[in-house]
Amino acid sequence: RFLSTAMNAIQITKFGGPEVLQLAKGVAVPKPGPGQVLVQVKAAGVNPVDTYIREGQRGGNLPYIPGKDGAGIVAELGPNVTRSKPGDRVYFFLSSSGTYAEYCLVDEKCIAPLKEQLSFSQGASIGVPYYTAYRALVHKANVKPGYTVLIHGASGAVGLACCQIGRQLGCNIIGTAGTEDGMQLAKANGAKMVFNHRDKNYMDKI
Repeated sequence: RFLSTAMNAIQITKFGGPEVLQLAKGVAVPKPGPGQVLVQVKAAGVNPVDTYIREGQRGGNLPYIPGKDGAGIVAELGPNVTRSKPGDRVYFFLSSSGTYAEYCLVDEKCIAPLKEQLSFSQGASIGVPYYTAYRALVHKANVKPGYTVLIHGASGAVGLACCQIGRQLGCNIIGTAGTEDGMQLAKANGAKMVFNHRDKNYMDKI
């Protein structure tokens, strides 16, 4: 049985810039409830929404531990968990207790196996970016092979995921980015053409 009762975590007690991210020691390890899994966090994903919440733009109760995405090893199971077991390598999204900590809680439905060829850091980057991209392209746009798809902000996490998934689905990807490095990154990840969206007439060029 898992016996750790205290952990280190990044905790926010007031809204603001990066300086409000403070290391807290001796934080209670959360206990998994029905359908929940306790995961030992090996890597935490960082998403734009984490910064919005930290700055107070999205509300939230203080104090709290940031982070929704991550990857790690299953440490303990709550009641009625059937698809995970202690020791499993997993990636996950929508943690209910925050991933900027040594341990976090995740609903079992938000956990997936992490293949051995993927690092924990790679696993932590899958959740919000790739699920968002897949939902946009497949569930909402219903793209087909041969479609031409325009991806604004193709150099961001969701944009790069869209480039990769769209290319795999046989689409012609056109991207936009705001820097030369970003444009090259989008091309390297599947965009056939990339335009700088800081140019006043970039839509005419497209």
